[in-house]
Amino acid sequence: MPAASTTLRILAVSVIASLTVTGCQTLDDAGRAIGRSDLVNDLAARLDRALTLTYSAEYQLPAGQTATIAQAQDPVRSAYTWPGGKLTVTQDATARCETGGSRTVCTLEAPPAANAKPSVTLFTEAKKRGLVTPPVVMQLLTAAALDPEAVIEQSDTTLAGRHATCVDVQQSGDDFTACVTTEGALGSFTGQVDGARVELALTEYQEAVAGDAFELPPGAGVVDRRTATS
Repeated sequence: MPAASTTLRILAVSVIASLTVTGCQTLDDAGRAIGRSDLVNDLAARLDRALTLTYSAEYQLPAGQTATIAQAQDPVRSAYTWPGGKLTVTQDATARCETGGSRTVCTLEAPPAANAKPSVTLFTEAKKRGLVTPPVVMQLLTAAALDPEAVIEQSDTTLAGRHATCVDVQQSGDDFTACVTTEGALGSFTGQVDGARVELALTEYQEAVAGDAFELPPGAGVVDRRTATS
């Protein structure tokens, strides 16, 4: 398996392993906890399976803005695009692109090591711009599953013609609602993340990716830091 693929799946497997919720409770409480654990594990497993798929997804953001997530295999590549920025992760580099005014600059860094977990902080900039990525959602689900005070309710919906399972999480920290499609794509997210309101919804899903999805934006300036960080 390619190094990047191994790295991404290490992250997903480690998250799934951490989601099991156990404890001694009353019959009613035990039933609720077991259901919650099974539900969160199922959604995490869907997100994990999506790491092996080729797909592209477009999302509606507030104020008419859009964002996209694209992923392909052989070789494993992923791309996240949001208003004013783009993040690509390939076997050659991790590229962070930001647009300021009329100029776009992409900073190239070394790709995630084969034996290391990709840091969730990698997606911080996307999160600030309203695109909550699957790794961030997995982290939020983990925290909710391990919070004994969290209240998690399930519902089902259809997004972009795809069936999705949703969880509404109410907890002492940031409340949120997240939906994951049957295929494992992030369907929607609404809630508070790090104190900021975030909202997105899937509007288009295709089991194919455009040829330029993982390329740097046309005309972008490049700062190559791979040698310095390797």
